[in-house]
Amino acid sequence: MLFTFGVSAEEAEEAAQDTAQQQAPAYSESALLDRPLMERYILDELKSLRQDQQDLERRVITQITDRELTVADKSMNYANVTVTYFFYIIAGVASLVALVGWQSLREVKHNTREMADKRLNKIAMEYEKKFVALERDLKRKTRMLSENNREIEIINEIHNLWLRAQNAQTADQRIEVYDEILKIRPGDLEALTYKADAAMEIKEYHWAMSLCNRVLELDENNGPALYQRACAYARLGAEEQAMEDMTRALETTPSLRELIADEADFESLYGNKKFDALVKATQAD
Repeated sequence: MLFTFGVSAEEAEEAAQDTAQQQAPAYSESALLDRPLMERYILDELKSLRQDQQDLERRVITQITDRELTVADKSMNYANVTVTYFFYIIAGVASLVALVGWQSLREVKHNTREMADKRLNKIAMEYEKKFVALERDLKRKTRMLSENNREIEIINEIHNLWLRAQNAQTADQRIEVYDEILKIRPGDLEALTYKADAAMEIKEYHWAMSLCNRVLELDENNGPALYQRACAYARLGAEEQAMEDMTRALETTPSLRELIADEADFESLYGNKKFDALVKATQAD
């Protein structure tokens, strides 16, 4: 049954094809004017389509290129602006840092110089004070050395004069030597006392008393001066004053007791009870 249906269908299809071939006119049998117009139309359409496609391609390429150029230009501008701003920021920060750093360095330099100047001035003042003190001390020591040298020279000179006085033969010669000593040392009490003794030898009792008074004005307890003045009082007959000075002289200088008994200037006091008692007491000792 199926086979019969399949055969009938095939036969029907072949019959339909034959009928169509018989009804359709052959290409060669069409009108001559119909074929060129159709081809021309198709060619024009194809050409127009090709031109439209080319124009479209050009427009697309142009748009793509323009967009790429626009994007590239914007990118370049953005990059340029970004780099410019970045360098501006760096330049500003660098300028600020440089300004602050310069100010700081200048302040540090100024402060360092000021501190160094203060320290140097302080050290200079300290050393100047030390140098002034040292100079003053050196001057003082130099003056002391000079004075000591001068004093040594004076002592040597006076010592030589005392040796000359001991070797002098007369009282006048000794007085001249004592005067030279007094020129060197005007207040030499020992020279004044020995000069008074020499004046007593040449019987210048008032002069001797005056010399003793000069000594006693400076040293009221000077034993030798009191003794010489007692001798002068005894020669001038003032026994009370002589005994008073003699007593004071023996109190201050006990070694003078040995000279009383043999003193020629006390001859006028012989027989004086006080003097005789003093001589006996001295001899008893």
